[in-house]
Amino acid sequence: MSERKNVVVFDYGFGNVRSAERALARVGADVEITRDFDKAMNADGLLVPGVGAFSACMTGLRQARGHWVVDRRLSGGRPVMGICVGMQILFERGIEHGVETEGLDEWPGVVGPLKAPVVPHMGWNTVEAPEDSEMFAGLDAEARFYFVHSYAVREWDFEVTSAAMAVPKVTWATHGEPFVAAVENGALWATQFHPEKSGDAGAQLLTNWIETL
Repeated sequence: MSERKNVVVFDYGFGNVRSAERALARVGADVEITRDFDKAMNADGLLVPGVGAFSACMTGLRQARGHWVVDRRLSGGRPVMGICVGMQILFERGIEHGVETEGLDEWPGVVGPLKAPVVPHMGWNTVEAPEDSEMFAGLDAEARFYFVHSYAVREWDFEVTSAAMAVPKVTWATHGEPFVAAVENGALWATQFHPEKSGDAGAQLLTNWIETL
């Protein structure tokens, strides 16, 4: 890495911001936890964490103007990464306990209850990443990541409307049923699991992200 990159962990009240800060610092980034609009806009990378309910996270994000930050950064090709519910809110909408909430609609898809014998899905699991994945570069198929969630995107239906449109690379995992574990889509990356809690595998993934900034 030729120079240290500046990453803002967006603090909108719903995320393990200290864990994310420590993990990013471990892989060589200069990290700041803030909801300051200008700092979030101008950082090399923006990390959007998220824990709790989809609807509460969306409310908190909008109150902190995070939806504007994400939209404007992506419009300018500036890197953004979402983690856990920070990934879920990037989809079209979420349904929890019968309540439907609009997401940021960066990708089509519905976040709904995970159908599995044991919920929440809590613990270590492997993933199935595309062969040309940048996110999982340097990691083998046996790498395990830490998940804590009861909801997920279980169907992926992305329509390519032009030859110039980049097709997102989707990584899957299985807990009772297959679900979207990660997406990389140009400047926008996201994971359902917690790379900041996933040991060396998570550190490699975050290193891969930092190297794209």
